[in-house]
Amino acid sequence: MTDAPETRQPTLRSVELTKIGDARYKATNRRGGVLPIGEGDDPDFTPVELLLAAIAGCTAIDVEYITRKRAVAESFDVHVQGDKVRDENGNHMTNLRVTFDITFPEGEAGDAARAVLPDAIAKSRDRICTVSRTVALPSPVEMGLG
Repeated sequence: MTDAPETRQPTLRSVELTKIGDARYKATNRRGGVLPIGEGDDPDFTPVELLLAAIAGCTAIDVEYITRKRAVAESFDVHVQGDKVRDENGNHMTNLRVTFDITFPEGEAGDAARAVLPDAIAKSRDRICTVSRTVALPSPVEMGLG
């Protein structure tokens, strides 16, 4: 996290996690942003909730980027849900579903944004959103001691 921008690999993304209490941690990104994480006994987001938020946030940014070229949304909400299960594959999420509730202004610009919305969602799902693509195309997670 302390690497100067010129020495970092351009593809590398990282977050540091530090214990701040019993089953509570803070995640810190290289820009200094901090996010508390807990196990669900406090208001902090759980790791699973962070996964859902990451999927929603990633695809929302993609969809907004495409649609706002036509019109700025009057309201823009994204709902994401899934089932946390334990089966022969261990603990994991199934039935992940992302639903958009977006309102564009009346008129030609709003009509243009509404017209590209389904394609923008499909592009995010199928190609652009790094988070949902990583979930859809599983990537091994290497774990070990530092």
